Amino acid sequence: MSDFFEAVFFDMDGLTVDSEPQWLISEREVVAPFGYQWTQEDQIACLGGPLEKLGDYMTQKCNNLEQSSYFVEELIKKQAERMRTNTTVLPGAIELVESLKSHGIKTALVSASPRVIVEAVLENIGKDLFPFSLSGDDVLKTKPDPEGYLKAASISHSNIENCLVFEDSLPGMQAAIESGAWLIAVPHMVQVQESERVRSIKSLTQLSFEKLKALKADFAIKI
Repeated sequence: MSDFFEAVFFDMDGLTVDSEPQWLISEREVVAPFGYQWTQEDQIACLGGPLEKLGDYMTQKCNNLEQSSYFVEELIKKQAERMRTNTTVLPGAIELVESLKSHGIKTALVSASPRVIVEAVLENIGKDLFPFSLSGDDVLKTKPDPEGYLKAASISHSNIENCLVFEDSLPGMQAAIESGAWLIAVPHMVQVQESERVRSIKSLTQLSFEKLKALKADFAIKI
């Protein structure tokens, strides 16, 4: 068995970039014309996608005055524009990706967000940061379905059972676990249950290539 993970996959929203505050603003703007005041509790209820679920939720809260597709389209438009001009990278994310790359480790960005939003983020953090990215548009079923992570493993010619995933939302964590990958959760507004192949940390700043190498040797190590 290798002394390191074959590949390391990063979620985008809430993990690599601090986009959740921007999503909250966009969500509030979309439902405001219908007289509904979007709260953080609403955001938590829809955290991690898929967007169809969020659209259905908005339709219900706005008394079915518009179809789910309307809310999804408006939200994508607002969020893409917002991320083009306001993308904040979360502490430790870029440094960890660059460290992994410098040691020859394969990486990828795997998001449930539409391609237009992923591209808006990559315009800011650097299109060459990851060898490739997968969006919600690049799979038939997005998170919590594991298809995105399975596809990332296939593209990188890696065994998913020897890959590591970083996630912050429950749907993303479910996708990672069901794919068969190892998971390190950096939870955002949710609680995480650790297990044999799941660990939880507070920030990516806690990690380094050396720390992950030790973790691979003994996944029971305390981070």
